[in-house]
Amino acid sequence: MRSPAAVRAMDGLRRLVRVLRSANSDTHRLAGITSAQLFVLRSIAEHPGLSLDDVVRRTLTTQSTVSEVVARLVARGLVSSEPARNDRRRVALRVTPHGERLIAESGLPIQDTLITALRSLPVPQQEAIADGLAAWLTAANLAGVVPSMFFESDESGEPITAGTES
Repeated sequence: MRSPAAVRAMDGLRRLVRVLRSANSDTHRLAGITSAQLFVLRSIAEHPGLSLDDVVRRTLTTQSTVSEVVARLVARGLVSSEPARNDRRRVALRVTPHGERLIAESGLPIQDTLITALRSLPVPQQEAIADGLAAWLTAANLAGVVPSMFFESDESGEPITAGTES
């Protein structure tokens, strides 16, 4: 039986995936990096000196995913990583001049738009969305899939999964 709510949910998911895929493709074509990398790069640029934990909180993702993305940005010369002045055990992240140029040439990452929109909703609505998604993933036996940033992949081009994310 065709449920109107199920059709709306699937159509909403299709819209999200389509927008995310298109944004990632556009970012890669224009900037040479993934939309996830641009999202992290912009987060660091907005608050120079962030630690990895700070970036995790700002991007609403996991430590291992952020660590992987930051490592790629450092390797490409877009971000510098050095011990923090006030705590040598902590790493301070800063966008390099090359990273600043790339940001200036790029648009706002779709992740920023989605997070801003989600945060604009009343907390009960945010909770309903989170609870609904969790229930849907549990029903589909997907609750154990490790979350990663949208369309971020490992060096081989394969999506980051539980086996490659750590």
